This record gives sequence, C-alpha cells and structure tokens, in this order.
Amino acid sequence: MNAAQADAYLSRLGAGHPAAPTSGALRELQLRHLEHVPFENLSVHLGEKIALEEERLVEKVVGARRGGFCYELNGAFGALLTALGFDVTLLAARVYGEGGKLGVPYDHLALRVRTVDGGDWLTDVGFGALSHLPLAFRERGEQADPGGTLRITEASAPAPEPYADLDVVRDGKPQYRLELRPRVLGDFAAGAWWHSTSPASHFTRSLVCSRLTGDGGRITLSGRTLTTTALDGAREVRELDSDEEVLAVYRDRFGIELGSVPAVREPVGGAAGE
Repeated sequence: MNAAQADAYLSRLGAGHPAAPTSGALRELQLRHLEHVPFENLSVHLGEKIALEEERLVEKVVGARRGGFCYELNGAFGALLTALGFDVTLLAARVYGEGGKLGVPYDHLALRVRTVDGGDWLTDVGFGALSHLPLAFRERGEQADPGGTLRITEASAPAPEPYADLDVVRDGKPQYRLELRPRVLGDFAAGAWWHSTSPASHFTRSLVCSRLTGDGGRITLSGRTLTTTALDGAREVRELDSDEEVLAVYRDRFGIELGSVPAVREPVGGAAGE
C-alpha cells in the first residue's frame, strides 16, 4: 500500500495520519473502522468474487466504499496498519458454533498487532460483534470493553489440532479458538471459498450488513429487518416494506450504493481468491 492509498483509507475512516504506531493510535483506528466500514456479506449474494489480494481488498473497502467479512476487513485493515508502521501478524482461528463445535480450518482471520510503545494486541474488525477496542494479547484476565467482558485464555480443552492455542471469550461464551502460527492472506483462500459457496455456511444462507454507531450501539440490516441496538442493549426492530426503503438504508446508514435489493442466492460453487 502506497502513501496515497493509506491516506485515502484514513479518509474513509475519518481519521488523521497517526504520529506514530502507538497503542492509542491503534485503539482509535480500530474503533473508527468498526464505525465506518460495515461487516457485510453482500458479495456472496451479488455473485462477486472474494479476492484475497491486498490491492483488491483495499479497492473494495476504499474505492468502492464497501465492507466485507473477516478475510476482507481484517486483510485490508492489516495492510493499512502495516503501511502506517505497525507490526502486523495474520492469525487463523476457528469459530465456535452450536454445541461448542469448532468451525472449519481458516474459519476466521484476526490480527496480532505490536506497537512501538510495547503493546501486543489482538485486533479484529471482521467478526461482526466482538470487542470495540483491541485486546491485550498477553492478558489472561477479564478485559472490560464497551462490547462486553472479554478474555483471552489458554484453550480450555485439548485442541483437536496441535496448532490451536487460545480461546477468545466474550461475556462468558467462547467466540473462536486462535492459532499462534503466522499466516499470509493466501492461506485463507480455502476458508473464504467455503464460506462463500457452501450451503453449510451461514454466510450463504442469509444477508447481513452491520456496523457500530457513534454512540457505541449497533445497526444491522438482515434482509429486510433493520435492528438498532443501543449501548445498554435496548433494541428496536423494524421490517422495511419496500425496495426503496431497503436501498435507502444501505445508502444512508451504511454508505453502500446498490442498483437493486440483494437477495439470498442458492450456493452455486466458485473459487475464492480469483
């Protein structure tokens, strides 16, 4: 990522260029990313390829002013942080599903970020709802966050694979199991392909577009259901009656311009990263 691309990305986030890659700068950038770049799976249902290449990820987030799911959001954000001088490592995780079952390998991409002031942080702008701020990577006690109470713990049960190391827990519920082995974007191509094509993936079965609001709440559009959640947990749910309303919400609340309302597509196969 060159300097002009980094500046354009920062403008997308409404952020200035940090003076140094510090922990404070990382906190601000993560929060702004969660507020300005939506977590969304529209590409899966619009027939768009999930391209795990830095240039194309940045073009989608910055040039097209879109969002994405974990591989895209954390992939692009990791590229920005690297360009700004942060020490970034891509990590793979497997997400906990129903009954505590772990998902497929390369189920999720998260970031380990080291800062010049000695911070070592778990940074994640691509999980939907997790922490609003980076988590201290080496801390094993509770970490208070506007998004809940988080913990990073040693894996609580013998891992099915030797490389699964840490559990990330939110409000007492395990969210994903994180591996410590460094990865590169290309390692996640199979996971992105599975999530964008498999009938077993929740991304192929539903539409979602979600972001944090400036007051710490969240707004989510799932199909035609618009949910606004306040920081205290109060929720307002509204069904949108017309295509015009749906397109207006995508445009005005998420900054996404669409020509027609996306609909859930039957999985048809394909290849991620093409």
